[in-house]
Order: sequence, then C-alpha cells, then structure tokens
Amino acid sequence: MKTYKMSKEKFPEFVELIKTKGKLYGPVKQKEKYSFEEINDHSDLDFDYQRTVISPKKFLTPPRYNTLRFVKFGQTDVFPDDELQIVLGVHPCDIHAIKILDRLFLGNIKDPYYAKRRENLIIIGHSCLPDENCVCQSTGTDMVEDGFDMFFTELKDYFLVWVGSDKGLSIAIDAGDLLNETISEEEIQEYVRWQQDRSTMFKKEIPSFKYLADIIHLNYDSNVWEQFGEKCLSCGTCSLVCPTCNCFNVNDKISMNAEEGFRERMLDSCTLPHFSMVAGGHDFRPDRTSRLKLYFTHKLKEYIGKYGQPSCVGCGRCIAYCPVDINVISVSEALLEEVCKKVEEC
Repeated sequence: MKTYKMSKEKFPEFVELIKTKGKLYGPVKQKEKYSFEEINDHSDLDFDYQRTVISPKKFLTPPRYNTLRFVKFGQTDVFPDDELQIVLGVHPCDIHAIKILDRLFLGNIKDPYYAKRRENLIIIGHSCLPDENCVCQSTGTDMVEDGFDMFFTELKDYFLVWVGSDKGLSIAIDAGDLLNETISEEEIQEYVRWQQDRSTMFKKEIPSFKYLADIIHLNYDSNVWEQFGEKCLSCGTCSLVCPTCNCFNVNDKISMNAEEGFRERMLDSCTLPHFSMVAGGHDFRPDRTSRLKLYFTHKLKEYIGKYGQPSCVGCGRCIAYCPVDINVISVSEALLEEVCKKVEEC
C-alpha cells in the first residue's frame, strides 16, 4: 500500500481530476442532514459530517431497479450502465459495511447486478471524528486498512493519502505533482497523535459487544423482546438506514396489453409486516416481536456463524434515526441486564 501527502490547497484540483473519470458523488449538507449527492464543484463537498442518512450502499443495492425485461416471446436481462461512479468522503465504518456486502453478494453465488455496480464503483474514503452516536470503536470498525481505492486522512494543512487498489494507483499516477511521496517523521508523529486523540473522543459503546452473540443466545426467549416489540412501529427505518441491511423483494410489472413488462427488485425489511408471508397466506412472523428478534438475532449473532463477524459496523444510524429508541445499544443493554439478573452480578 502506497502512502502520499497532499496539500489542502491542491485538493480542489484533485476533485476536478477525478470528475473527469466518472460521475462524482460526495457528502452534501441538506438542511440538518447529510447525503451522498452528485458533485459539480468541490465547494459542494462537506466533510464535516458524522453520517449520511443513507449509506453508500445505495450505489450498490439501489432502493428499486429493474433486473429483467420480458416480451411475449422472450426476455432480456437489464444490467446497470457501464458508467464509472466515484464516491468521495466515505467513512471507515461504511467501508467496512461495503466489505460485508461484498462477502454476501460476491461469494460463492455472485449477484450479477451487484457485481456490475461494484466493478464500476471507486471508493475514496475520508477520515472522521465521532459524535455522541458513533459506536464503531466497539465494533472494531473505526479504522480501515482495505476495501477502498484511496483514503484521505485530514490533518492540519494536508492530507495523508493511502492507495488501496490498482484503480486508486491509476488515479494517483494521473494526479502527478498533486501528491507528494515525501512524508517526514514529524508528519508521521502528527498522524499518530491524531489517531490517539480520536480514540478518546468516543462517548458511547455497545456493552459487552464481544460476547453479544452469547448474550442473545441466553436471552432468546426473554421478555425483553416483548417489551421492544410493543414499542416497535414496524416502520422499517432501521433497515433503510443500516449500511449492511440488504433484504429485497421481487415484483413483476406487467403492461396493460399483457405482452411486455419488467421484473423489479426493491429493498425490503424483515421488520415490516408480511415480510415472512409465503404462498398460501401463512406468515411465519406475524407479530412485531418475532420480526424484531429476527432482525437483531441475524445481525448480531447468526451472521457471525456464516461470515465470522456481526453485520453491525457501529455507524450509529439506528441510534440516531429510530423514532422509539430501539437500537443496538438499547437492545444490548436490556439483554445484558437480563443476564446480570440471572447470575446476580455484572
């Protein structure tokens, strides 16, 4: 992995360079929220953010898209365009989330629609400072060493720039004099101090995250789930904002003449009513409690058995956006309290 230095004065020129390579997206402030939007000028970018409402997963698993076009006597696949998309300003936790999606969609059975979008996506990460809802230190996703094409760490008047792929190296070569390979010992020490200071800024943690799978197992039949089920609105916000949630539904849309149509894939959520309904009308999880338990059990326990890690990256979106305070912290605290009651100590 190569490391460079870039003066902040040269960053606008770098933005203009990467705009020539594809459609550029970055964090933009809209009222009090942030989202990844198309960038026309470097002044549109706002790196002073902790999280966007919707993560960069929208570039890989869009909320709604066509996968198949069919006519009366045939059908054709509908694949994404070949246009290169560059997402600038992605935080470490969201890069970890993309790595989780990669393992799922590019594993033994590749999703061709995801694979096409991933092939045409360049990820340029950016450092961040935690707010009161960031818990990525608990999940070990506050730093990232791979999964990006380039990564910018912002220091005083310059960036340290890591190159993590051939695509990133190609951009670095084209950047030429915008990047400097000479990094002094003093600048290295400044980076180390920045990392040390950042590690002290986290205000919240997920209690006993390392043992959370066991805690969930011990409390699978606990009344805690009923308590949260009574509060849950089944609105699906948690799944919508989560950077690793990827459930989808498929629907065929037939034209009025019944001779042509499209097959559509759309994001879904296991917390929504009828998600678990099958042919014949039987619903395996008709109540909010069972759906909510599925959501957290899958994310924090079962995913470990399949992929060796939970699918929570500590981004804090569920903490910030759930309207009734059901999130990874509140659920973990309640389950840990139940365990403490059983063993009479904690």
